[in-house]
Amino acid sequence: MRRPFRAPPPTKEGPRTNEEIRVREVQLIDHEGQNRGTVPTEEAMAIAVEAGLDLVEIAPNSVPPVCKILDYGRFKYQSQKKAAEARKKQKTVEIKEIKMRPNIDTHDYEVKMRSMKRFFDEGDKVKVTLRFRGREMAHQDLGMALLNKVRDETQDIAKVESHPKLEGRQMVMVLAPIAR
Repeated sequence: MRRPFRAPPPTKEGPRTNEEIRVREVQLIDHEGQNRGTVPTEEAMAIAVEAGLDLVEIAPNSVPPVCKILDYGRFKYQSQKKAAEARKKQKTVEIKEIKMRPNIDTHDYEVKMRSMKRFFDEGDKVKVTLRFRGREMAHQDLGMALLNKVRDETQDIAKVESHPKLEGRQMVMVLAPIAR
């Protein structure tokens, strides 16, 4: 007869609490922040129950493990809030693309440069793509000159991350903002 399949018990996220702590002795920090030293786990549990709080394993890898008496629900809420705050402050760097042609008009060029500077101010990288059509491929030197002009105009606010290189019918250069 075959046994029915049993899934393994779910692994708990976060630190072990109360009865989940299965070591003989723990380094105890009480609810007032006082270090009580090495205490038997049962005694630490009794102190936590007396205070109406939980025994939470803070540093499980130390010998003996460090446990603290605190309100676990509140502790969990505070750590979630901290994690959300850290995620909110995190900035993802995007790569914005500016497309040009070798014989771009001066006004169009200035507009593209303004938007490029705005992207750098926002902390984004800029990929400058120079597209060649038809017989323009014979004048790649004009394209290289244009990308060098872009590099020179942005050298105080951006650094070249990837130098101009030809990929098929387009020349590509990536610029990254200089951290301030």
